[in-house]
Amino acid sequence: MSPRSAAALHYVDTSSDLTALLRRLSHARLVALDTEADSLHNYYEKVCLIQLAIEGRHILIDPLAGLDLTEFLAVLAERPLVFHGADYDLRMLRTSLGFRPRNEVHDTLIAAQLVGIQEFGLAALVERFCGVTLPKTKRKTDWSRRPLAPDEVAYAVDDVRYLRATAEHLFAELRRLERYDWYRESCERLVEATAQDRPRDPENAWRIKGLRELDRHQLAFVRELWHWREAEAQRADRPPFMVLGNAQLIALATWAAAHPAAPLAQGPKLPRNCRGSRLRALEHAVRRARATPKDDWPPCHVRGGQRPGPFADPRDVESLMAACARKAAKLALTPSVLAPRAGLEAVAAHRPATVPEAVARTPLMRWQAELLWPEIREVLSKPPHRKE
Repeated sequence: MSPRSAAALHYVDTSSDLTALLRRLSHARLVALDTEADSLHNYYEKVCLIQLAIEGRHILIDPLAGLDLTEFLAVLAERPLVFHGADYDLRMLRTSLGFRPRNEVHDTLIAAQLVGIQEFGLAALVERFCGVTLPKTKRKTDWSRRPLAPDEVAYAVDDVRYLRATAEHLFAELRRLERYDWYRESCERLVEATAQDRPRDPENAWRIKGLRELDRHQLAFVRELWHWREAEAQRADRPPFMVLGNAQLIALATWAAAHPAAPLAQGPKLPRNCRGSRLRALEHAVRRARATPKDDWPPCHVRGGQRPGPFADPRDVESLMAACARKAAKLALTPSVLAPRAGLEAVAAHRPATVPEAVARTPLMRWQAELLWPEIREVLSKPPHRKE
């Protein structure tokens, strides 16, 4: 079976096409849904393409064509939806178009994890359940460009072409393992989580990967360079990595910290686009970092410190992690699927006395708390360690 096998494809970029789609969409029993955005090419990312599969028909909707999508989004919200990796799509649909689902949301990624499948990417699942090998992903495509090339259209359609069939295989396996209730609660939690933006700490947003070995003086330069990069990315509406990559930023920061009087021309090679006003702004950022008093240098390893709130003894956390790993192995699950570390840290901190209390005071879902309750109760039965 070829991934390019004949099937009806409809590209919706006119009001008449959209009206015709609404009639079909309003009766759909399950809609396979995916989106493409331009986050690799723009700072202010947006949904550039919406892909649907409905009863054997494959539909691409162009949100950049100037269509009024209000009625379409209202009808779509009332239909059961299936995604693969719904978190990003739901967040993008909310921030770009104000969309929120009002019916069931299914996610084949979550389903695959809960049946114990280790290779849970869409291509791996399609090959496993549908016997189709999909082409490699087009990660660098600028989906805001028009017209779309034929291979880009084919790639976009493949993202929804096999979703329903894959989902049905996974649903059957979840029911066979008596885990379908776990799955539904997990999907409901996902929908709740995507209703709001992830919290961002403005004081530490600049702490990119690769800073573990840097001292406080070098971190002062990283902080100023990050803020410079962020401002330039916003001004140009380009992703920050297009202004300066993380590795380049760290190299420049460590060099500038070690050469307090040297001009930038003597430092690491800068990108070709770093000239004119952008270069002058960079020079100002370096001067600010050099002028930062020692007392104002940022501390090291903030993210490894104790989180605010009740004290979670590391020994209790490690005991819970080990117990979780043992139970996960018996269930053929990845331990983090059974319970994330943050959930077990919250258990160790709050020391709940019942399953409902564990659900109310920690990130654990009910199915997770119920499965792990014997192990939680055993660890928490020991007297709490005093914080040193």
